Amino acid sequence: MPDSLKTCPNCDSHYAYPTDHGQYVCSECNFEWNAAAAVAGPVVKDANGAVLQNGDTVMVVKDLPVKGFQKAIKAGTKVKNIRLTDGDHNIDCKIEGFGSMALKSEFVKKA
Repeated sequence: MPDSLKTCPNCDSHYAYPTDHGQYVCSECNFEWNAAAAVAGPVVKDANGAVLQNGDTVMVVKDLPVKGFQKAIKAGTKVKNIRLTDGDHNIDCKIEGFGSMALKSEFVKKA
């Protein structure tokens, strides 16, 4: 099993151990996760540290200016059905009135 699966996705601790059910448990924060799900993609956390997943609904936490638009994406805007990606802007989504966008996870919180 690769070491990346033994690292806790919640607190990044390296002190995780496997259970009899195919799960891993972090000995520091007691977070449990499925090793098969960990292979699926990157661990992306929102502004509050909550782990995001594909299909989640998030809310923008501050006004975000958008190049080419006179108006900004306002804080409190809900964004449904996000897709997680690798890179600096790790959320792909569609925002009503703006279209397809790439956002940084540090500017959203899980709704």
